[in-house]
Amino acid sequence: MSDIEIQELYAASYRRLLGQLIGVTGSVAEAEDVVQEAFVRGLDHPRRLLGADNPEAWLRTVAVNLARSRWRRAQRLVGLAPRLAEEPRDGDTDGHIVLVQALHRLPAGQREVIALHHLADLTVERVADTLGLPTGTVKARLVRGRAALSTLLAKEGPHV
Repeated sequence: MSDIEIQELYAASYRRLLGQLIGVTGSVAEAEDVVQEAFVRGLDHPRRLLGADNPEAWLRTVAVNLARSRWRRAQRLVGLAPRLAEEPRDGDTDGHIVLVQALHRLPAGQREVIALHHLADLTVERVADTLGLPTGTVKARLVRGRAALSTLLAKEGPHV
């Protein structure tokens, strides 16, 4: 278990994890924070990280759990939903902005399963393991989330 192995894991999976967590959180900054924190925790516990059957999945689970914890803490502290989508940046396409805004409007549970299943390309079973949910709950949230997302995107018009 070496720092080199962790550096190689970082190089191979950081961008993929970041993209997946942007889908979960709806925020580039929040996703960067939780993915980086997941790697820090991996550095603190290299045997857990490198000893996992799938170290990237271990990191994803840690990052998702961190994002959920931060969201719950923000809910308690301010009593309002945290801002999960950033203002559009130069270079973002309209479709991307609309999709992130639509994901932001979904309930957290639906947003998480959609992001992990469709953006991270995880199986329903893997999403269930990552979130600590029964597979039936994941399937139900996927169905409801897709329907809600479809409705939200249809309202945005043909440019999506």
